[in-house]
Amino acid sequence: MSIPFELPTEDRALSPYTGYTRNHWEAVADGLLWAAWRWSTPGCALLDLPGRPSRSGVRSDGLEGFARTFLAAAFRVAGADGADPHGWLERYARGLASGTLTPGRDDTESWPLILDHDVQGQPMVESASVALGLRLTAPWLWKNLDAGLQDRVEEWLRGALRHVPAPNNWYLFPYTVAGFLESVGRGDAETAAARTRALELMEGWYRGGGWYADGDGRAFDHYNGWALHLYPVLDAHLGGDTGQAARYGERLRAHLEGFALMFGADGAPLHYGRSLSYRFAAGAAVGLGAVTGHTPLTPGTSRRLASGSLRYFMERGALTDDGLLSLGWHGPHEATLQSYSGPASPYWASKAFVSLLAPAGHPLWTAAEEAAPVEKADRVLALPAPGLLVQATRGDGIVRLHNHGSDHVRPHEGESAAEDDPHYGRQAYSTRTGPTASGNVADNHLSVEVNGRRGVRRRIHPLGAGHGDGWGWAASWHRPAFAGGPPMVPGLRVESVTVARGPYELRVHRVVGAPAKARLTHTGWATGPEEPLVSALHGLHGWHPEPETVRAPQGTAYAPWAELPRLSGDAGGTSVHVCLAALTGEPGPGPLAEAVTEVVAGDTGVEVVWADGGGRTRVSFEPVRVTHEVS
Repeated sequence: MSIPFELPTEDRALSPYTGYTRNHWEAVADGLLWAAWRWSTPGCALLDLPGRPSRSGVRSDGLEGFARTFLAAAFRVAGADGADPHGWLERYARGLASGTLTPGRDDTESWPLILDHDVQGQPMVESASVALGLRLTAPWLWKNLDAGLQDRVEEWLRGALRHVPAPNNWYLFPYTVAGFLESVGRGDAETAAARTRALELMEGWYRGGGWYADGDGRAFDHYNGWALHLYPVLDAHLGGDTGQAARYGERLRAHLEGFALMFGADGAPLHYGRSLSYRFAAGAAVGLGAVTGHTPLTPGTSRRLASGSLRYFMERGALTDDGLLSLGWHGPHEATLQSYSGPASPYWASKAFVSLLAPAGHPLWTAAEEAAPVEKADRVLALPAPGLLVQATRGDGIVRLHNHGSDHVRPHEGESAAEDDPHYGRQAYSTRTGPTASGNVADNHLSVEVNGRRGVRRRIHPLGAGHGDGWGWAASWHRPAFAGGPPMVPGLRVESVTVARGPYELRVHRVVGAPAKARLTHTGWATGPEEPLVSALHGLHGWHPEPETVRAPQGTAYAPWAELPRLSGDAGGTSVHVCLAALTGEPGPGPLAEAVTEVVAGDTGVEVVWADGGGRTRVSFEPVRVTHEVS
């Protein structure tokens, strides 16, 4: 699809994979800003972009448009050492003056007040972007504001310090506000307390291996990079705090060791978790690592990943004909959205422009692009802290994520089937497929059916993960939750193990405590009938012989209409069910029935012998243990 603004000529010598250079990044930032500013109020305080409003209302949405585009402009200008050829900062200075003149007033320009997250919380989110934008551009914007306006801006921002954030990454918003105020000599006990509280919580949320949970539960998704790493690492970088930089920078480095594998050869990040309309913000952690030096990646690899992600969305309909970022993935896609998403929400994608803080002579821009990790070799990588298993195949450039640890169910919440979330509850996600929408047949899902009611997976309990040479595994258990009747079946439990090897996924499930006449269904990957992909599913034990093809008329973020394979089987008491699944680019790996030569399964474990000397995989229960031997 065409891009509705002009980009520089590609440089295939410097950037053989994407053609993008630093000039392309500046041009995209400018193009996005020009398009968004067409919708500003006369006083520049609100950018009222067209589209469905969020649950926070149109005034909050207008502030969101101002704040999130300000972040892009700030990275753009700060990265150019104050050069502002389009006069972006003058517009934002006018908006600051208009928006803070009478906050909370119902007029054309006034910003909403910042209140508790459950009352009027969205402005707290936007305060962080305003504060970070001001910090990045302080020599050219903040220092030229008159003292009265500075005081008004500070007073509005302090609302973030005086109200209650949501119990997750939101605590980093007052942290960022406090960091800005301290950087301009306006710190006090209130700012110190906000920063201390956020960092205390971060320690409890850090689970090791570079992974933070987004709050007290087990939510591991893109917020790990574009929020939980970004704010403290960037704060340390801007403030010159070497101690904090070392602590949080090493965690970012560890995160990027695995996260770098989560981009497909086409540049796509994994379609997984919430707020996916932020799109190329998924590359923010990669750029941040390059800017700060806290990265295991070479500059050429970093640019290939970040530019690949940016170009991926630019070329696949992320922009409307007017040049605005739409609410969706490629183009608009309702099933991708959350109720907090409004017309300007996608502009958190601005975080990707943190890469522009690397000046033109930085190796991030001068080194030749190098291959992405998925382009170098087939890899299987276990991430035990979040309970994830990453499977990447070089031949088709697809990356798959097997989820055995992230559920987005908070500790105080019950496991209601009505709250089933396709972006967390499925067992697998990829860079080429999106989950099917609620109300359609669920992809990559094992369902226990009792009295005609289908169970869903809500809270996920990890049972371990590991990898060896060319293979890996992850396991978890859950209690199926049911709608339309008793929410749980006493004693019912599903234990699930995924073993990845090459393009193959060995999926093993042990169902314990199932009532008599319970039925099982298990689905594979959902693909569009015209996509150049093969989605295959083959039962090895405990399933009826042939899979059926079922439809998902609402499609996915990748296809307006999708179909997927489904196996059926019977359960009662304790039963074990084994199948092979695959998602590949055409022509695919060949019939799955020929990939395994022997299967032995019982209540305590499964043994599989792979064809062509691929070795022997053993899955044991009580406790769960997986081994793979090559003769």
